[in-house]
Amino acid sequence: MEYTEVMIRYGELSTKGKNRRSFIDRLHGNVEKVLQPYPQVRIHPKRDRMHINLHGADAQGVMERLCVVFGIQNYSPSVQIEKDLGQIKQLALQMVQEQYQVGKTFKIATKRADHDFEYDTNQINLAVGDYVSEHIPEIQAEMRHPDIKIQIEIRMDGAYLSSHTYKGAGGLPVGTAGKAELMLSGGIDSPVAGYLAMKRGVEIEMVHFYSPPYTSEHALQKAKDLTVKLAKYVGHIQFIQVPFTEIQETIKQKVPEGYLMTIQRRFMLRLTDLIRQKRQGLAIFNGESVGQVASQTLESMAAINDVTTTPIVRPVATMDKTEIIKIAEEIDTFNLSIQPFEDCCTIFAPPRPKTKPNLKKARQYESLLDIDGLIERSLAGIEVTNITPFDNFLDQEDEEITSLL
Repeated sequence: MEYTEVMIRYGELSTKGKNRRSFIDRLHGNVEKVLQPYPQVRIHPKRDRMHINLHGADAQGVMERLCVVFGIQNYSPSVQIEKDLGQIKQLALQMVQEQYQVGKTFKIATKRADHDFEYDTNQINLAVGDYVSEHIPEIQAEMRHPDIKIQIEIRMDGAYLSSHTYKGAGGLPVGTAGKAELMLSGGIDSPVAGYLAMKRGVEIEMVHFYSPPYTSEHALQKAKDLTVKLAKYVGHIQFIQVPFTEIQETIKQKVPEGYLMTIQRRFMLRLTDLIRQKRQGLAIFNGESVGQVASQTLESMAAINDVTTTPIVRPVATMDKTEIIKIAEEIDTFNLSIQPFEDCCTIFAPPRPKTKPNLKKARQYESLLDIDGLIERSLAGIEVTNITPFDNFLDQEDEEITSLL
């Protein structure tokens, strides 16, 4: 079947009120980004649907890109023909025949936007259904759960028929909920948190701490490749790499062992918050899951959060590890996350970290450090890379840094 358009249905986006137009406009922009390899397509966003005229583009390739765009409930490849009942009958029969096997059932479902068309929806359903039954006598009609469903839309510019509907990514268009920084480690949880943030419309930028020579170049490249996996949902993501060696070495020298992790995380949060301010972000996301490790007890979170009043959002906070792993496998980040390259969260990890750190002690130990100087020098060494779904950093020895903060 040679399709002429792909019809997109909005889902949750369609429940929006006065700001619905801004959501549709954002989705339009995001669809344009993922369909850049198909310059011939034309996108027409309407109030209830979005229509992508293919103009000869490969429908399968277009749909493979649409399936990861948040804000799309489902989509259908369609064929446009004239508003002629005879032509509609013939095309509907052809679509049924392409899928029919003995024992399968079918249904004809019509929507009519052009109310001047001479037949109403019931008349079209009956006429087309009877035509299919005449040519395939053994087929049975089924209204609730048909095996084959032919959807007919009578619009002002023609009749559109489709026989397949595919599930979209759901959620809200990325960017409609503002921008935030995601604290990206090399583990399983933070990429999942990033995915869930984008699904709720948040534009994320990755903040990754690295500590050469204690962390390898492979660990940094792994974090970038995790970003590549998530970039397919939005087109590109800014990856912000933050040098953390001096801070970790200083903390190791001057802070009691049990508080190493607490003080390190306080510095990470300070730095992320300063980056957020400079880049006009609204919140900070991370992959913390309550009780999973020592630094993720409620007491530890309270001691670490003390350094900022910025909202800290934890999408996986109440999930257990098996739930997080399931999502990581679905979004294809799991196998990368378990590669054995140490990140700065695991180096210098004390054997007995405080699970219930005392906030006054954390502040006291931190006062022994040159906080402002350490942070200033770390910020001066930041590098920012624009990452797309087509990058592959683990196979590269060098990469071009596209901009500095």
